This record gives sequence, C-alpha cells and structure tokens, in this order.
Amino acid sequence: MVSLRFAAVALSALPLAVPVQAQPLSCNGTLLQLQVQEQGRAAFDRFSFNLGLEAEAPTKAAALDQLNARLAAVRKAITPLASGKLTVPAPSTYRSGAGNSGPVRERATTSVSGVVSQANYNALIQAAGRLPGVNLRGFTAEAASGSEAQLRTRLLREALVEGQRQAQATADALGLRRVQLLRIDQRSDAAIRPMPYAMTARNSFNPDEARAPQSSVILGLDYCLL
Repeated sequence: MVSLRFAAVALSALPLAVPVQAQPLSCNGTLLQLQVQEQGRAAFDRFSFNLGLEAEAPTKAAALDQLNARLAAVRKAITPLASGKLTVPAPSTYRSGAGNSGPVRERATTSVSGVVSQANYNALIQAAGRLPGVNLRGFTAEAASGSEAQLRTRLLREALVEGQRQAQATADALGLRRVQLLRIDQRSDAAIRPMPYAMTARNSFNPDEARAPQSSVILGLDYCLL
C-alpha cells in the first residue's frame, strides 16, 4: 500500500533542505518533494506466547501451594515443546469475594511466557489448554531469522522505485526531461512489529492464520526536474 504526497516549487522560492554537515546540492530546475510509504509483512517461523496461571484457596498459603503445583504441571507439559527458557514472574496474591455473601477466598496468580516453533504451536496450545488454572492470553508471530533484513531491503527498494516513478511522471507532465535525486530522508526505522494473534475457542489452531509481523518505510525524497 503506497501513499504519496508531492508538491513542485521553484528553487528560488524555497531553499533546499539538506542533512546537517552535508554540502548543499544545487538545482537549476524545479524542486520536487515527495513522501513515499511502503508497507510489508515478514516471514515468521515461531511465536512468543503468554499463559496466565491462577489458583484459589481459603488461605494465602494454600493458594500459593496450589499455584506451585499447577506451575509444575505447566512446566512439565510445555517445556519439551518450547524453544529456550520459560519466564515466570513472582506470584501475586489477593482476596476475592470480600463484601459478598460467599466466603472470602485467597487467589494467587502468575504467568508463563516463552517461544514456541511453528511446528509445535498447536501441540503447545492443546497441552496448556487442558491444564487447570491456565488461561491462553495470546500468541505473537515473530519474524524468521533473516526475514527482517530482507523485508527492510525490499521496502526501501520499492520506496525508491516508486519515488522515481512519481518524479518521472511529474517531469513528463511539466514537459521536462531529466530527473535527479537530491536527498533521501528515511523517516522510519523499518522496525518489525510483531502482531498479536487473538485466540479463539476452537479445537484446532492453525498457525498460518496468524498475522505476520509488519514493517513500513517512509522516505522523504527531493528531486530536481530539468
């Protein structure tokens, strides 16, 4: 998806902006300023995941004991499927049911996060979903190794090609022959943005349905039309 904004101005009316410490470039024709945006998706082969874990009991100690038992079950089930180490923060406890007619209960919660390959994606969901006290909070597709650099290069190339095409079209409309690129201002870092995958209540989960990591490049381009 490309959005373009451009305007042609006489050089005598508007001085050319150049990067700091760069030598100013002269233009004896018409200065054309463009903004070009390119967006794309990267290939992915793994997911980061986050599982919520909770337990409830009459006392805080009992709730923590139950949480620890459930955490042990989660570790046993998903460690063989996960890639690398699991991250488990310290548990939190709080009371529930205060002010209601029912008895006050103590609740203990924590989470388990890590990375799973695309091949083990469905198996991990099924294994974790069968365990008591586990909540599937979501999975996020992560860019495959090397695909981030490839996407950055492709988006940059496409933005430059589109800028050149638009500049040439403007020159043709003005009856001019030459198009000279004067300045490139990359206004985004083309960082990959992982896209969360909302979980749905189904018996099977297809990793190909996940939203691929996205990135965009925005270039400010100055051309001299002669």
